[in-house]
Amino acid sequence: MKKNLYRASVYLLAGTMALSSCVVSKKKYDDLLARKNALEVDKAGLETQKTTLEQQKALLEEEKANLEKERAQLEEQKAEYQKSLQQALKEGKTLGDNLNMSKSQIDKLNADLKAREQRLAELQRILDEKDKAVKNLRSKVSNALLGFNDKDLTVNVRNGKVYVSLAEQLLFNSGSTKVDPKGVDALKKLATVLKDQQDVNVVVEGHTDDVPVAKGTVGMQDNWDLSVLRATEITRIITDAGVAAERVTPSGRSKYVPLDVAKTKEARQKNRRTEIILTPKLDELFQILETT
Repeated sequence: MKKNLYRASVYLLAGTMALSSCVVSKKKYDDLLARKNALEVDKAGLETQKTTLEQQKALLEEEKANLEKERAQLEEQKAEYQKSLQQALKEGKTLGDNLNMSKSQIDKLNADLKAREQRLAELQRILDEKDKAVKNLRSKVSNALLGFNDKDLTVNVRNGKVYVSLAEQLLFNSGSTKVDPKGVDALKKLATVLKDQQDVNVVVEGHTDDVPVAKGTVGMQDNWDLSVLRATEITRIITDAGVAAERVTPSGRSKYVPLDVAKTKEARQKNRRTEIILTPKLDELFQILETT
């Protein structure tokens, strides 16, 4: 009897351990799946940006090639005129006029080609500087927020911008617009980096899940209000911490930009977040594109 009881206890303990192992494995799997989805979003954004920039560069290079071709044709015409001039000095005046006109066209094409080459080089320089600035900004932000859990806070680069995504559990209680002390600490650390980055604009985006706010919630009719009020509260914290107010824009996206469209508890938890989007100013780049 005791032997059977001992054997049953061993089986029960082994079953409990196996069940615990399965739970841990599923938790790790969900975490890895979330990271995979985030990386895929980053990759898609970067590929889109790369394609756009490559198209702009290709257009400039195509125009440059056309100018070089046209210049070569005029050089050929010039050479023919010079040969004709050697053979018919009697008509030197007429051919000389044509030759001068051809030289003038070539000089103009050379000037246009040089100007386009300069704009192309300047465009590439600014794009390289922009990429470098984004990488440096991401590194500074990541270092400032190093002590926070990956589930609560992530820093990624998408579409040439740095996205700081803060989960609801780091910042707010359910349905609340008051930031928790731990969230305030994270925002102040972020502000310490941003206040010295004068060439970076900041957009604070509030996101909710698809569950409507409770009826009768003071100051809120729907998830639009909740997302905007949370973004505004975060904006106040980072501007009070030293970030220039004119650089910060609060906005609310409600439930309409979910990370996960599933109707599960885990998906809704991921969707309840605030994204702080950091964008280096591109005035210099836009000026070059407008003159191209």
